[in-house]
Amino acid sequence: MLKLTYTENSFYLELLTESVEEWIQARVVLSLRMGQGLCVEPNTASFLLPIDLPGLGKLRNEVKQDYNREVIELCACDTEFLEVSLRGYWLSVNAKSINGGFVTTMSHNTECFLHKLWLDACKSASFAIE
Repeated sequence: MLKLTYTENSFYLELLTESVEEWIQARVVLSLRMGQGLCVEPNTASFLLPIDLPGLGKLRNEVKQDYNREVIELCACDTEFLEVSLRGYWLSVNAKSINGGFVTTMSHNTECFLHKLWLDACKSASFAIE
């Protein structure tokens, strides 16, 4: 399972071993125990990867597999970046919140590879900034 955590000015991508259902169930129970509202809804999330990132060809092949077609979509948004769109579930304190978490599941190999690409993109971005 992949979890994307969105904050006001950033996001973080995690690779988790639990299923989407188990993770959502745990968040619902936690919210109930805390007396806090929780909104869970089917949704999409997107993030950008540099178009020149090594391994994007392999990611494109992974996306073409039957078990990934309904979950992940790639789109070149300009000459520098590729948009990765994922279908899954958005969780936040209310429906209008911009802060929250997004979870999705696809083949384990694709999850691992997408997470690796994101980490590589973060490393190259921090190297470019320094």
